Amino acid sequence: MNIDLTGTTTRKIQDALTQSRHLMGGPAVGMVLTLIIVTDESAQYDAVRAATEAAREHPCRVLTVISRDPRGGSSRLDAEIRMGETGPGETVLLRMYGPLAEHADSVVVPLLMPDTPVVTWWPGGKVPKVPAKDPLGRLAQRRVTDSYAARDRLGTLAQLAEGYRPGDTDFTWTRLTSWRSLLAAALDQDHEEITAGEVMAEPDSPSAELLAAWLSVRLGVPVGRSVSEGPGITGVRLATTGGDIVIDRPDGRVATLSRPGQPDRQVSLMRRPMAELLAEELRRLDPDEVYREAAARFAKDLAGGTQKPGVASEPVSATPDAAKTGPARKQAESKQGESKPPARKGRGKSGDA
Repeated sequence: MNIDLTGTTTRKIQDALTQSRHLMGGPAVGMVLTLIIVTDESAQYDAVRAATEAAREHPCRVLTVISRDPRGGSSRLDAEIRMGETGPGETVLLRMYGPLAEHADSVVVPLLMPDTPVVTWWPGGKVPKVPAKDPLGRLAQRRVTDSYAARDRLGTLAQLAEGYRPGDTDFTWTRLTSWRSLLAAALDQDHEEITAGEVMAEPDSPSAELLAAWLSVRLGVPVGRSVSEGPGITGVRLATTGGDIVIDRPDGRVATLSRPGQPDRQVSLMRRPMAELLAEELRRLDPDEVYREAAARFAKDLAGGTQKPGVASEPVSATPDAAKTGPARKQAESKQGESKPPARKGRGKSGDA
């Protein structure tokens, strides 16, 4: 069911939602949260489609805030209500004209589901410096951004790291879930002492920078970056005193895990679509402290000039007499001189991991 309301008010929108539920035979409200999407007209289609698919797992009311001509002289609110199309949720597209676009929170607040969590998502490249201080961000327990969609990807990620507040997260981190799970499983097995690491990915990859920062924090060893042609992250190498642990994914779909003294294993490591990333973020609304640590480490290294994100570096290699420091797996300096891995062709469209 689709309902178009032109020059409307929040009261009329709320009445239309109630009437639509009654006509469809669903008088009770079974939504578990409210998802606010802040976007523009060009990106709203993909964002709404992803939210609709995620709503099959998390029934929610989706409020899509679209600013149209904020410099206009008169304010106007147009609404498009979609209900019962492909899932159990409710979708409302709010197009705001004139000065009203500068006060979107005053329109959104009356439409929030009562006594349910709120998630605010900025799918495009325009994100506030501090999402928690944005008027629509203040309404949410969870605030989701996507640095990969920004013009300056690494600068945007560093900016978000500096403005982090509990509840913030970024899709560049969500894309790493499969990589982190595979690395954790590989390191759960017996292995020699890890001395250094390297992440190989396309240039200006925020996910690659976060993965390198996370590995450096958790392993207590230097983790560098080298550039490939993608798609996304193409490999991770961990140098140990007994040989290299390598995950190589040249095509964005299947990875090969190589360990010293063991046969190679192939593992599915698909690049996930936006709907799956959003559904994962909606599963947990508590602060992600691991993301905070990784983002803070990346911002610190970037500000201190200790690394140059997205710039090719010499690959790491193991050295038997590495100096031992650090808590869990002690830090060591590794020799450099292995040949650079071959460049990978092709770029994916689902993000940078």
